[in-house]
Amino acid sequence: MRTRLIRTGLATLLAVGGLVTSQSVAARAADNPYERGPAPTQSSIEAARGPYAVSRTTVSALSVSGFGGGTIYYPTSTADGTFGAVAISPGYTASQSSIAWLGPRLASQGFVVFTIDTTTTLDQPDSRGRQLLAALDHLTQRSAVRGRIDANRLGVMGHSMGGGGTLEAARSRPSLRAAIPLTGWNLDKSWPELRTPTLVVGADGDTVAPVATHSEPFYESLPGTLDKAYLELNGATHFTPNSSDTTIAKYSLSWLKRFVDDDTRYEQFLCPLPRPGLTIEEYRGNCPHGS
Repeated sequence: MRTRLIRTGLATLLAVGGLVTSQSVAARAADNPYERGPAPTQSSIEAARGPYAVSRTTVSALSVSGFGGGTIYYPTSTADGTFGAVAISPGYTASQSSIAWLGPRLASQGFVVFTIDTTTTLDQPDSRGRQLLAALDHLTQRSAVRGRIDANRLGVMGHSMGGGGTLEAARSRPSLRAAIPLTGWNLDKSWPELRTPTLVVGADGDTVAPVATHSEPFYESLPGTLDKAYLELNGATHFTPNSSDTTIAKYSLSWLKRFVDDDTRYEQFLCPLPRPGLTIEEYRGNCPHGS
């Protein structure tokens, strides 16, 4: 009898524990239905690939208007529902191949990613901003993967003049959830009208768009009430974003997760502010985010 009671009690505890766990998971999902993927760790945000298998599709320049086509990377499975999406522009004289590494890396973490070509390689930031928005419109309205995307959760990224274009796109479309200019270049240094959470990434060795005349004034001009951060890479150049870089990837991923997906599980990697170190020259921000 005693043994049976113990077993019964243990079974009850396990059942209750499972119920509590299930309820906790359900409650978290109800609080934020946009969470995608397992709880993040330092190693998971630094990994070259995340938990999702990735597929890709090529978009011909002949089939679109307003930009130069590109490549869409997306999670293969539809089991988790729709995903947030981000369009990424290359820089001056460059093609999508220069920022292609970000496509599968971010998509494997639960985003639809569109690395684009521009109509010419000489497009200026204002044009690149318009092209980023045209690419997002194609992605959500006409692309083969539009059914996988939540059109209300979109972001933009770009390198160099594409970074300047990222700021232009955010100014034109305040509904964007996140903007990440990577060693951005723009003659306009002042962005007090932006309403999109913005992570400005600069490089300490940048001689094309020096941080003192580009990334730093971009960041400082953003409204003090805006969710914003400034990451200056250590031992980096203007062209560091053109090849796989763990520091760029981990903080870009955390920013997109936090603001496109409203996933507060990633807050821990942004606040408290990361400290300078081997790969970070400086980091500024206005924690806590989303307050």
